Amino acid sequence: MSDQVTSHLADLMPSEWLVPTSLSESMNYSLMAGGKRLRPLLVLSACESLGGNQEAALEAACAVEMVHTYSLIHDDLPAMDNDDYRRGKLTNHKVYGEATAILAGDALLTHAFYNISQMHRKYGVNAESVLSIIEELSEMAGPRGMVGGQIADMEGEQGLTDLAHLQYIHIHKTSDLIVFSLLAGGRIAGANEYQLQALRTFGLKIGLAFQIQDDILDLIGDENKLGKKTQSDVEQQKVTYPYFIGLDASRTEVEKLTREGKEALLSADLNDPSRLLEIADYLLNRDH
Repeated sequence: MSDQVTSHLADLMPSEWLVPTSLSESMNYSLMAGGKRLRPLLVLSACESLGGNQEAALEAACAVEMVHTYSLIHDDLPAMDNDDYRRGKLTNHKVYGEATAILAGDALLTHAFYNISQMHRKYGVNAESVLSIIEELSEMAGPRGMVGGQIADMEGEQGLTDLAHLQYIHIHKTSDLIVFSLLAGGRIAGANEYQLQALRTFGLKIGLAFQIQDDILDLIGDENKLGKKTQSDVEQQKVTYPYFIGLDASRTEVEKLTREGKEALLSADLNDPSRLLEIADYLLNRDH
């Protein structure tokens, strides 16, 4: 599945479009930098769990990876986290300059919505379903979702965070795009409202677990496996789950959230949730 996504991302824009070379190179640099492709895999796996059209789901899978990649490009900028490396490579602005990196992020975000529109035009996905997917991506990537989580994260660096505030950051900065991915795959496959709610709960739980695991790995992870510096949260004086409740309690919370997410998924009467369950277990045990 990951190879399918990468191959599709390599043909990002229609060949007849005239796009400045510097912009397309900057976009592709970050898109092709590797990574787990978690969000695209969740789109495809949710669609698969209900027997839906995988080719149509690939468009939404690539769309969410573009949104995720744009957020990473912007996160790494000097005005944000000021990171030099991402996935073991120099960050986008270190290679192409800050202005081009900003515009590459803008272009990826915008082009994601073009991709989603193709699900109806190319594959005949119900227009109402496509509209719901566009609405949910706008909500979960925007001010109520990921961007809201990012600014709350910035404020957290200034000492404004308590545990409830930290949960808000994790849910919106990380979980929301994971929830979107699952809902998009479900909608493409014609999920009913009960199944969509189960996918939403699963996404919320594993998304929060994913970010807590990131907090843990920032403290004890292997820099070579992570492809970025560890201890960055400490250096930036970010408040994290281990800071509030300790390392062992944080690990216990990851296990609890993963279990609750899997229980929600198993209650949804999906055709075959096995791949989604495997992803949840992988995230629980990951070391990078």
